[in-house]
Amino acid sequence: MTSSMLFNVTTFTYLISTVVFFAFLASKNKSLGLVGSYVAYFGLAVQTVAVGLRWKESYDMGVGHAPMSNLYESIVFFSWTIVLLFAYIDLRYKYRIIGAFVLPFALLGMAWAQLGMNTGIEPLVPALQSNWLLYHVITCFLGYAAFAVACGISIMYLIKTAAEGTDSSATAGGLMSMFPPLKVLDDLNYRAIMIGFPLLTLGIITGAAWANYAWGTYWSWDPKETWSLIVWFVYAAFLHARITKGWVGKRAAWLSVIGFAATIFCYLGVNLFLSGLHSYGK
Repeated sequence: MTSSMLFNVTTFTYLISTVVFFAFLASKNKSLGLVGSYVAYFGLAVQTVAVGLRWKESYDMGVGHAPMSNLYESIVFFSWTIVLLFAYIDLRYKYRIIGAFVLPFALLGMAWAQLGMNTGIEPLVPALQSNWLLYHVITCFLGYAAFAVACGISIMYLIKTAAEGTDSSATAGGLMSMFPPLKVLDDLNYRAIMIGFPLLTLGIITGAAWANYAWGTYWSWDPKETWSLIVWFVYAAFLHARITKGWVGKRAAWLSVIGFAATIFCYLGVNLFLSGLHSYGK
């Protein structure tokens, strides 16, 4: 059994979980919601084993390093963190319908990684040969995952407000009755961003320390650094507006969606379309 095989199993498992969550959304059968969660947990367990196995395989090849060194490995890790954060929220709050809006992010990431990328294990380029790799990547991607969860919850909020605006009975027995109350969705969005923002901050700090170690400067206005700062300012604006101006509801939800779009461009757009010191991420 290789890590590649287990990642394929993970992708298929997340596909099943997503389909089951959609069926739960359509049928309002609570048993399907429970099955969707359990399937997602199983996929998370398989992916955890696969990440550990890929780490071992790199040592067996004599190029031992954490499996977070290129675009393929980072997307796999990103998907893992998304499901990890979903599992935390699912176990704590029991709003399983959230899985229909969060699991697709992990599924798309795994499907793209497995079907469209080179999955080979390669030696680290010199700039990546540092323990800062672990600190920086883990903090950044846990932050990204929290933003992905916040985005999914915000989409739920916007859908529910739109439905209630056109049908006053939407919450009585229709599809919207499965969604958490708007106040709960708004609060979950805020809580997810409150998890992600300090993690992103730590990611930027560890990245600056790593840059100084690798390149002799803490900050060079590389496109990745610049976009990381833009993302940080978007979520800082969200928290500032929330705490000082009382921004809640649709404005907060839209800002959360915009923040995640900026996050995705920072993560993927910069690597794929812009050149700079982080080009090795391709």
